[in-house]
Amino acid sequence: MANHALAVLESALRERKLDRTLTTALPPLEQGNDVCAPTGVAAIDVCLRNGVPRGQLSELAGPRSSGRTTLLLQMLAAATRRGEIAALVDTFDRLDVASAEAAGIDLSRLLWIRGQALSAASGDEGHRREGMAKSAHGVAKSVRGGGPVEWAVDRALKALNLVLQAGGFGVVAIDLADAPGTTLRRLPFTTWLRVQRAVEGRDTACVLVTPEPIARSAGGITLTLASHTVWTGSCERPRVAGADVHLRVVSPRRRVGGEVMVMARAVEGGIEPMAAGLPNVAAGLPNVAAGLPNVAAGL
Repeated sequence: MANHALAVLESALRERKLDRTLTTALPPLEQGNDVCAPTGVAAIDVCLRNGVPRGQLSELAGPRSSGRTTLLLQMLAAATRRGEIAALVDTFDRLDVASAEAAGIDLSRLLWIRGQALSAASGDEGHRREGMAKSAHGVAKSVRGGGPVEWAVDRALKALNLVLQAGGFGVVAIDLADAPGTTLRRLPFTTWLRVQRAVEGRDTACVLVTPEPIARSAGGITLTLASHTVWTGSCERPRVAGADVHLRVVSPRRRVGGEVMVMARAVEGGIEPMAAGLPNVAAGLPNVAAGLPNVAAGL
């Protein structure tokens, strides 16, 4: 009886063209490069079943110095090495070109859309005005373009939609990592539905880089990174030796409870595996985590 009811439900959804909400409508787990965009890190691609799915909205989330930017650069570098055109919507103009070149990105195959550079003071002022609005009216006013941060995010999302609608890109990423979480959470949910609609059916993998998970499509994935700085030396002269990196993969297609966790330590001269949800996942992390000591050095 249960199977009959399920069949009736699936049939009704297909008649109304809503079958994409069914997990049975998703592509098979083992997928080729034409369906997925490999990250360029072999072990992570194994964990992701050959990479980030194309035609879907995925997200790369984590706090500062977690390795999110390093992994993003690796993904863009892998795309340009395959001869694809990649695009990066740089919301707050934070991309370091030297780091991009060091990661192996072919800049001649990268569309870099630079947003408005904002100082830390601008962000603090935006938070101060938000607090004043809350205290005066009980709720925060959500005025489109009401502040420099909101204005920059709005322009970046418009640019993202234009790039996706243009087509022809292998990987399209938008860097919202420095946007306040409150600003991103105030965005209407239809924002991400429009993005998914624009990328649906295309050979483009769309990636959001955010401080916390906020949106992904039914067939997309969420990569959550976190790190803990490792110090060495004496109390008088401490120095950064690396970082403990935790990579968590969340997807509706995962076999093990929907999540896989990877832990590794980036140290001078290489990587020191600590633990992994899959036996060989941590082995391929040097390309991702090798840049973390430089990132953590600014803490």
